[in-house]
Amino acid sequence: MRDRAVLELLYSTGLRRQELIDLTLDCIDVDRRVVIVRRGKGGKDRIVPVSRRAAAWVGRFLREARPALMRDARCDTLFVTTHRGPMSPERLSVMVRGNVDAAGIGKRGSCHLFRHTMATLMLEGGADLRYVQAMLGHADISTTQIYTRVSIRALQEVHERTHPGGRPQKPRKRRGRAVPARPLNSRPRPRRSRRRDKLEK
Repeated sequence: MRDRAVLELLYSTGLRRQELIDLTLDCIDVDRRVVIVRRGKGGKDRIVPVSRRAAAWVGRFLREARPALMRDARCDTLFVTTHRGPMSPERLSVMVRGNVDAAGIGKRGSCHLFRHTMATLMLEGGADLRYVQAMLGHADISTTQIYTRVSIRALQEVHERTHPGGRPQKPRKRRGRAVPARPLNSRPRPRRSRRRDKLEK
């Protein structure tokens, strides 16, 4: 249940690995569906919206799984291990990568794969680049523009599939006998008039 909540939150918010590890109980508001990232990259705080599905899984984890993991121990970290403490970056990466491989989606990756996917899907869905920048916590919008390349690639595929000019053209059939192709470096022969032919005869 904890792992599912972690994966859903990564997919919904695009948080960095360390940002997710540093989340505390007061950083998540399940009812308002927001997460507060404190001292993210560059030491800046930001508020990130959370999807309904991700909020539901985090809420279920808080009610059912986290109390069983803690066993009356006190720790304000949101996602804890069986040792009642925060997850290490290496352990989180191994867990996420194992679930990605088990899903059989044909891609390899860990926490950053979810960050990349979230940004790409938002851009493909029509989100303004600056909103995606705010979600990811990028100081410079040029960093966010990297994700538009993948979005444009998907747009090109849709264009080729739907636009008449993108479809492969079938060769048109000529009526009558086939005319042999002329070599590229050959010059066309001058046409002789019938009157000239009669005079020569």
